[in-house]
Amino acid sequence: MSAADVGNLADLFPGFDARTFDTGEAAIFARIGGSGPPLLLLHGYPQCHAMWHRIAPGLAEHFTCVIADLRGYGASSVPPSAPDHEPYSKRAMARDMVAVMAELGFGTFALAGHDRGGRVGYRLALDHGERVSRLAVLDIVPTHAMWHDLDAKLAMKVYHWLFLAQPEPLPETLIGAAPDFYLDHTIASWSKDRSLAAFDPLALDHYRQLFRDPARLHAACEDYRAGQTFDLAADEADMAAGRKIACPVLALWGEAGIPPGRGGRRIPPGGEGGPLAVWRNWAGSVEGTAIDAGHFVCEENPRATLASLLPFLTAGR
Repeated sequence: MSAADVGNLADLFPGFDARTFDTGEAAIFARIGGSGPPLLLLHGYPQCHAMWHRIAPGLAEHFTCVIADLRGYGASSVPPSAPDHEPYSKRAMARDMVAVMAELGFGTFALAGHDRGGRVGYRLALDHGERVSRLAVLDIVPTHAMWHDLDAKLAMKVYHWLFLAQPEPLPETLIGAAPDFYLDHTIASWSKDRSLAAFDPLALDHYRQLFRDPARLHAACEDYRAGQTFDLAADEADMAAGRKIACPVLALWGEAGIPPGRGGRRIPPGGEGGPLAVWRNWAGSVEGTAIDAGHFVCEENPRATLASLLPFLTAGR
């Protein structure tokens, strides 16, 4: 799937420009629109930039939105993988985004990331703290917490973390045999009502393209292999050094989403025992709340997600 292929899919961002940036390591595709201070928006698995289509218009009223595909996803390029999985680490993906924003003239920017995009976001804030003014992380807790707090209940909920991290070519072969089935099952199983009802069929077309492309399917698996190795080691090093995110952090999560409380228990709206408690180990200023949704808060409940994001992102302006 290339930028040309995106042109054959429905344009979910009318009025936004489409550009591809050469970062020196990857070609990063992005939609750019709106006006005001810069805001970088990063998607998660198993999606692409299209996941922001329902709240991008509202954000673009206040920000210049840069809505990018991570390397290996969507219409961005697929750099070669390596035995240590570093090319698909969140550190490498963060370097891409620093380069994209610098090319646009944005030395400092706000950032909102969902799922894997949230992991790139907090890694970028740790590695390039001077770049990020505010960070919103959607339906995640840090990789360190996911692996170190893994118990039987959480493992059943996030089985894909273990499955996708298996050595090549096991997950690629199994998913590649029925890519649409796997994509649809995965998205439905992480939504609040366990169906695809909340999703725009045109957006689903974008997501399915990823799993029909063997190169991008491999890249997505490499993303999770990096999560189990390189990313976990980076988090462990930061934790040991007492390194924390300097900017304010907003954590939003679905009431029926993925981030667990300790022991995998469900966290009620605004619950202090879940994601907020975890994030306060990683940043000095953390706020947040639950959204009435599953994992895909931007598409399942765009109104509530936007209502939570805007006050945080516009604060202090």
